Amino acid sequence: MKNKTVVNKGFGRISIPLVTPFKKNEEVNYEVYAQLIDYVIKNKCGDSVISTGTTGEASALTFDERVKLFETAKKAVDGRCTLICGTGCASTYETIKLTKEAVRIGADYCLIVAPFYCKPDQEGIFNHYWRIAEETGAKIMLYNIPVFTGVNIEPETCARLAKHPNIIGIKDEAGLNPNQILDYRLATKDVDPDFIIFNGDDVMLLPTIVQGAQGIISGSAHIMGDTLNKVFDAFEAGKNDVALKNFTKLYRFCRTWADFGRVHPNPILRPAIELKTGLKIGPARGPLAPITKAEMANLKKVMKELELI
Repeated sequence: MKNKTVVNKGFGRISIPLVTPFKKNEEVNYEVYAQLIDYVIKNKCGDSVISTGTTGEASALTFDERVKLFETAKKAVDGRCTLICGTGCASTYETIKLTKEAVRIGADYCLIVAPFYCKPDQEGIFNHYWRIAEETGAKIMLYNIPVFTGVNIEPETCARLAKHPNIIGIKDEAGLNPNQILDYRLATKDVDPDFIIFNGDDVMLLPTIVQGAQGIISGSAHIMGDTLNKVFDAFEAGKNDVALKNFTKLYRFCRTWADFGRVHPNPILRPAIELKTGLKIGPARGPLAPITKAEMANLKKVMKELELI
């Protein structure tokens, strides 16, 4: 196997979108953030880390908080793995400003979610990303998650954007359109054969590997990085039964939030990370409601059954 530090231009197979720890008053806990980064690196939970992505609750953070989190992550990573900064904002103007800050701080890449709330058309999405690539010089991975943005980056738009040398890949929340990973592959293969296509939905890992997903951006990697690697290893070795066994374990863990109708996993994922690591992550920022007693009981039951705690 290739050295994971250079696979997929340093993303590796597993990139961890770090949760943002909060204190009781909902202030960011930068000290615990650095401790969490040290934990996931030392325990080999993944190959790269992402600061202020969806799992980091980027939309609930201020501009200055995100910049300080980038700075904290850069120092905590200390060259031990690839650092990706989530710099997507609702407007092109603010996204450019935040992306420039990430470049200044020394991020290796920027993960930029599609513009949200205003629902731009495909030309608006194309112009948004092209301007960012032109005006910041950042190396960019596109991020498609229609359930939160209200727009889809169509494969044809992705192919147009892949022509820019600074746009190196896309993350797709594959559960919303199970075949779109393959659509992206077919659309970009002749434009840029090295264009990176990542799955962003843990419960779609195995189905999307089959379609050519080269890796995953996974919140559950905080806890189950070894299981994720076993899925990749078994699939690559042609051991489909072993791949399915480990994928089922991952699926059961991820069902702990879906069982109660959550869309955003953080209210369940955060206490799960606390149970696994012992770190004081704190509850999500409002308006996400904290974990209930029933959800906590179910989470502990499943994590014990899966031997995660």
